[in-house]
Amino acid sequence: MTLVGCYVALSKPLAATFPVLLLAWLRFGIAALAMPHWLRKPPDEPPMTARTRFLVFLESFLGNFLFSIFMLFGVRMTSAVSAGVIMAAIPAVVAIGSWLFLRERVGTRVVLAIGCAAAGIGLLALAPHPTHASGAGAAPALPWLGNLLVFCAVVCEAAYAVIGKSLTGRLGPRRISALINLWGFVLSLPFGVVLAWHFDFAAVPLAMWALLVVYALAASIWTVWLWMTGLKGGVPASQAGVFTVMLPVSAALVGVFVLGESLSWLQSMAFAAALAGVVLATWPARGTPQPRRTE
Repeated sequence: MTLVGCYVALSKPLAATFPVLLLAWLRFGIAALAMPHWLRKPPDEPPMTARTRFLVFLESFLGNFLFSIFMLFGVRMTSAVSAGVIMAAIPAVVAIGSWLFLRERVGTRVVLAIGCAAAGIGLLALAPHPTHASGAGAAPALPWLGNLLVFCAVVCEAAYAVIGKSLTGRLGPRRISALINLWGFVLSLPFGVVLAWHFDFAAVPLAMWALLVVYALAASIWTVWLWMTGLKGGVPASQAGVFTVMLPVSAALVGVFVLGESLSWLQSMAFAAALAGVVLATWPARGTPQPRRTE
């Protein structure tokens, strides 16, 4: 989630250079070229059932394709403050989804951690944000529609966490990463081809192409593999959902240390609250048996 927040923040110049749907298609295409060997079925993996294939499609459609579209278009239409407040709902939506669909027990500490996460991101959203003379500081055109799109992105991210937990019991993290990226490429293919036909690729500077490659690898390979590996390691989806607070937190940190924005005391309190939620969610419970060391 920390990497997701970083690439979301650093993708702003990419979204200003490429149309959103063309950017998505290029992202999935570059990542597909980097991991074709991950598509191969391991010898010890059982054949995919129809249910597993459907879950793979849903994971890509909701967590990759629609999340990117909703978030990029939503932030354009509403303010960053409103988007931050709505993003604070991700841990709660993940916990509710894991309770409804995975029958996971949501303990008291996870509930408190969700509260800390929501409070932290809420404080972060309430902090003043500098405006710019460019389009980033312009008045939102349709704030209610932008807020709705951002909330749709929250639901997609929650579905990504819940479905991912179910998939890791059937497929390995590498194969999941490759399959959902391939579906993302297929879903964005019609839009990408049409937009590419009318786009002037020669006008894109070399530095922007380099940033695009890093963005594609981070968004479709590194973050997905890390997330699925963590879920496969036994982390409940409701507990993993608390870590989604690192998405807006890391995005804000990139703004401070990379883009030169100021950090107020209210933002500092938001970071402290969000990190407190992570500690509550991950601190070992009293009496939890520790794994034995093997020589």
